[in-house]
Amino acid sequence: MPKQSAARRPVSVYALAGVRLFNGVTGLLTPNVLIRRLEPGRELSPAAVYAFRLFGIRTILLGLDLLTSRGEQLREDLREGVVIHSSDTATAAMLGIRGQLPPRTAALTTLISATNTILAASGAADVSANSRPVKGKRK
Repeated sequence: MPKQSAARRPVSVYALAGVRLFNGVTGLLTPNVLIRRLEPGRELSPAAVYAFRLFGIRTILLGLDLLTSRGEQLREDLREGVVIHSSDTATAAMLGIRGQLPPRTAALTTLISATNTILAASGAADVSANSRPVKGKRK
C-alpha cells in the first residue's frame, strides 16, 4: 500500500495561522499590550482586558485549526476566516470613520484585518484548487 503524504498547505494558510497565534497569545497573556495600541494614554479598562483574553483563546484555537485541519474541514475553516476577517475589517474601518479610534490606529487595524481577509481568501482558493482531481491522474 503506498504511503500517503501529508497535504501541503499554502503559505497564506501558515501566515494567517501565525497572525492568529501571535494575536491570540498576546491577547490572552498580555492584553494590555494590545489595549495600549488601541487606546494609548488611557487607563486600562477591565472590560477590554476581559474581551482580549476571551477572544485570545478563541483566536489561538482558530490558528491551531489552520495547522491541524485537513480536507473539507480546512476549506471550511478558511471560508469562515474570510467572514471573520471581513467583519474585523469593516469594524476597524467604521471605528476610524466615526472617530472612535485615532486615525493612525484605525488605518493600521483596518490594514491588518484586510490583509488577514486576503490571506484567508487566498488560502481557501489555493486549498480548493489543490484538492480537485487532476484530469487523467489517479489518486
